[in-house]
Amino acid sequence: MTFARRPLAALGLSLLLGGCQSLSPQPVTADPMVGAPPITQGLDAQGLSSLLVAELAGQRGDYRRATRGYLETAERYGSVALAERAALAARFDEDPQLLEEAARRWQALAPESSAPARLLASLAMQRGDWTTALDQRLAVVDRGGEGELLDFAERALEAGTDPLPLLALLRRHLADTTAAPPDAELATALLEAAAGEYRAARQRLERLAARAPELPALWRIRAVVALDSEAPQQAKAAARRGLTLAPGDPRLMLLTAQAEIRLGNLAAAEANTDALLEDHGDTPELRLALARLYLEEGHPRPARRLLLPLIGDDAAPPLAFLLLGSIADEEGEVDNALLYYRQVPEGERFLLSRARAARMLVEHDRLLDARTFLRIERLRHEAVAPELVALEVELLDEAGARDQADALLVRSIDQYPDATRLRYQRAMRAYEDGDLAAMESHLRAIIEREPDNANALNALGFTLADMNLAGRLDEAQRLIERAHELAPDNPAILDSLGWVYYRRGDPEAALPWLERAWTAMPDQEVAAHLIEVLWQLGERERARDLLETARDRFDPRPAIEALRDRLPALTP
Repeated sequence: MTFARRPLAALGLSLLLGGCQSLSPQPVTADPMVGAPPITQGLDAQGLSSLLVAELAGQRGDYRRATRGYLETAERYGSVALAERAALAARFDEDPQLLEEAARRWQALAPESSAPARLLASLAMQRGDWTTALDQRLAVVDRGGEGELLDFAERALEAGTDPLPLLALLRRHLADTTAAPPDAELATALLEAAAGEYRAARQRLERLAARAPELPALWRIRAVVALDSEAPQQAKAAARRGLTLAPGDPRLMLLTAQAEIRLGNLAAAEANTDALLEDHGDTPELRLALARLYLEEGHPRPARRLLLPLIGDDAAPPLAFLLLGSIADEEGEVDNALLYYRQVPEGERFLLSRARAARMLVEHDRLLDARTFLRIERLRHEAVAPELVALEVELLDEAGARDQADALLVRSIDQYPDATRLRYQRAMRAYEDGDLAAMESHLRAIIEREPDNANALNALGFTLADMNLAGRLDEAQRLIERAHELAPDNPAILDSLGWVYYRRGDPEAALPWLERAWTAMPDQEVAAHLIEVLWQLGERERARDLLETARDRFDPRPAIEALRDRLPALTP
């Protein structure tokens, strides 16, 4: 296993060491409405009835009905207190959409309050909508509150979000602010570094250092930016400066260790990480995070030293076995690696560990051993046996043994008739072989068994649209729209929706769906669809720009090359 160095990799560990704010629903107490604002206005008969129903529903634990009652009464009387009460009740329900509806009503009635904006920001972060979350946090700042923008930027980047939209929002905010708080400047510098604008980030941090050199966070972000721009000596100096202001700060100690690793001073780095464990809790989470840091920098020995103490009892974290297996694999210790991989229990990392073990054996010319290993694992773990069959099929394909893979798949579908994944895999193989009738038969069998299987619905609908079969575009659109109802944010389904609109002769309707798909999943096939639609709409420059982007980004790129063959004017 090769560990790639991640951009701004310090953030994950910094968040672990710095603590985090919980965005989870509030725990249910004996009286969850005890802290709600009092009702002080008089009511008419209908209002009193709605309010009593809401109060009684809340006492019975029917928080959805309570929320609806409070919202209805808040709307009737324009009451901020009742809207706040509705939001409080909604927090105990399991429907985030209901909570967001209540929070938006609260915000509409109290536009100067920062509390609903904070709640809406938290909800947006939970669903991964970081741009909306930042909008709401900036609204808090505009009202004189603390937006905690640096903390927000760190979490957004750790979640893998695109920094550019967030950076544009922050820059507009700073342009409209006469005296920007350091928090906003630091968040902007961090996003600039994440976007590769290191010079802008350094200049911003230097200006901030001239007016607020006493801030430990300033030196922490300077160290992060220096590390990401391959300046470990500067990172070390900045982290040490920060430690003079905040002695023992774990994030600054971590950055010092990272700088030492980059400089090749492993002894100094290990001294720093040992101090972190001693001073800030020798927890499995911290050991795992530090071990991954060493692996990302290409140093397996100190990573192994951190991991071995974790596997001595029954509560050993599965990730520890996975990482130790990867280290042994990289160092050619095949049997040791296999031992570690097999100790990963069923759960999140189970299939990943078995895939790595099997591929390791294949890479050492032990295909038969890999197949035997997977067969034994199927007997040991019957609940995930179909997934292990699917893995073996992939391995056989990669080894050029397609006939054996087909035979295994046919046998296994008979053995595991409820295994949708195997039938879906067989459908995709039929498509690759040009047997569209067989593919459709397998997908319809899945849909008959699982009418709400969005992947099968989308696969069949997209194939009908892509083949442009006469008289079947209506059916294709119905299948894809049903898939979209079931999985509205799935980028593959968004791409299918755009493509079926295009096949029906409506490129204007297709464009927004394909743009959303490309933003969420920059895939070469999605790019080819979007380029073709842009070209047909006369947006020739955008089409050619995206073509160049796709040619630079993807290799191989069969969909892009097929498009160039069909539209030679794309590349004059």
